[in-house]
Amino acid sequence: MTTEASVTGDESAPISRRRFVAAFGGAAVASVVLWAKQPRRRKPNIILMVADDLGYGDVGCFGQKLIRTPNVDRLATEGTRFTQCYAGSTVCAPSRSCLITGQHTGHTRVRGNAYVPLMPDDPSIGKVMQSAGCRTAIIGKWGLGEPETSGVPTRQGFDEFYGYLNQVHAHDSFPTELWRNDRKEALDANRDGKQGAYSNDLFLRESLAFVERNRQRPFFLLWWHTIPHAFPAKRTIEVPEIEPEYRNKPWPDIEKRFASAVTRMDRDMGKMMAHLKRLGLDRDTIVVFTSDNGPHAVPPHNADFFDSNGILRGTKRDLYEGGIRVPTIIRWPGRIRAGATSAQPWAFWDMLPTCAEVAGVKSPKGIDGVSVLPGWLGKPMPQHPPFYWEFTERGFEQAVRMGYWKAVRHAPGKPLELYDLRADISEARDVAPRYPTVIQRIETYLRTARTRSDRFPNP
Repeated sequence: MTTEASVTGDESAPISRRRFVAAFGGAAVASVVLWAKQPRRRKPNIILMVADDLGYGDVGCFGQKLIRTPNVDRLATEGTRFTQCYAGSTVCAPSRSCLITGQHTGHTRVRGNAYVPLMPDDPSIGKVMQSAGCRTAIIGKWGLGEPETSGVPTRQGFDEFYGYLNQVHAHDSFPTELWRNDRKEALDANRDGKQGAYSNDLFLRESLAFVERNRQRPFFLLWWHTIPHAFPAKRTIEVPEIEPEYRNKPWPDIEKRFASAVTRMDRDMGKMMAHLKRLGLDRDTIVVFTSDNGPHAVPPHNADFFDSNGILRGTKRDLYEGGIRVPTIIRWPGRIRAGATSAQPWAFWDMLPTCAEVAGVKSPKGIDGVSVLPGWLGKPMPQHPPFYWEFTERGFEQAVRMGYWKAVRHAPGKPLELYDLRADISEARDVAPRYPTVIQRIETYLRTARTRSDRFPNP
C-alpha cells in the first residue's frame, strides 16, 4: 500500500528542473552516444500524426474491440506504445499550443479555444526544426493564429502549410476553401452543398506529396487530422461514406459514422507507411501517432458506446485522465523497441526538446518540456518534473501530476482532490484527507505553476 512517506522522501519526491537536468545529463549523453555509433544516412525525418478527439480506448492496441484499426495496431507491433502520454490540454487549441511551444498551459500563449495568436517571440518547434536543417510543414488543423497575424504557421517556423487556420472552420470536413500557406484555395467540389472533397483525404494527399518532394533531405511533418471530431452545429460526424464493415451493424447512424471516421484515419496511416517504405524512408523516419485530447461526447454521439476512454475517468473538457491521457505510439526502426510498452510519463510540451535532441540542436529557453529521448529509447529516466494543466471554459480548473500523485481542483478556493494513479488509474477514490503533506506539496507548487495571462486569467 502507498504511504505518505513513500512520496515525500528523496527517492520519489518531485524534483526541481535543475536537479532533473543534472540527473538526466548522464543518461542523455549515454543514449545519444549509443545512437550516434549506429550508422545512419542522415538525420531522421519526423512525422507526427495527431488525431482530433480520439480517445485512449479508440484504437485496437489500446483496447478497442469494435472499431478496426489494423494499421495503427501494426504500428504498435513495430514500435512502442506509451501508456502514460499526456496531451497539452483537454481541448484542441491549447493542446496544440503546448506541443508547438514546449510550454504547459500555465505558460503557453494559447490556453483555451479562443482566437489568440502565437507571438513572434514564442518558442516554436517549427523554428527549432528549421534550425536543424529540416524542411517543415503543418498539414491539417492549426488553430493558433488567424489570417495575417503572427500566429500563422508560416510565421512560426513552418515552410509549408495546408489546411484550416481556424478550429471552428475545421468542424466542416467538406469546406469550400482551405488555406495554402498565406492564401485561400477554393474547393469547387464542395460548392452548393456538394461533398466532393473530404478534407482529410486532401491532407493525406498533401502529406504524401510533401514526403516525396523532400525524400532527399530531412523533414519534419505535423500531420493533424480532424478525425473523429464532430460537426456540432449539424450534430453529426462527417465522413464520405459508412465503411462496408459497419453498414449492417445494429448501431445508431452516428456511431457508424464515428467508427468509419476512425477506420478511415487508420487507413491513411497505412498509406503513409507504405509510401515511406516505397521511397526507402521507413527506417529513417520517426512516426509518432497520438491524439490532441480525450474523446468528445457531442450528442447524439455517446463516448461510452465504444468505451472510448477505456478504464479512464472523464472525456474531453475534463482534467481527469480520460480528458488528457492519450493513446500514443512511436515507431523508429532500430532505435525504439518493437512490440514494447512503456509506462514512461511525458507530455506534449516534451516534444519540442525531444525532437531538438534527436535533430542535434539546442532547445530554446523558457520552456517547460524536457527531452524524453532516453525514455523513447527504453532507457531509465529520472522522475519527470511536475505536470500542470489548467482549463478555463467552465471557470478555472487545474490539475497536477507529481510522480504517481494526481490532483484536480474544480474552482479556485475549492479543495484539491487527490488520486494515487498506481493503485487507482480510474481516479475513483479521492485520498486527499489521508495525505495532507502531499496536498501541501502540490499547493506549494500551484502558487508558482502559472504566469499571468490577460486572455486567460485566474479568477
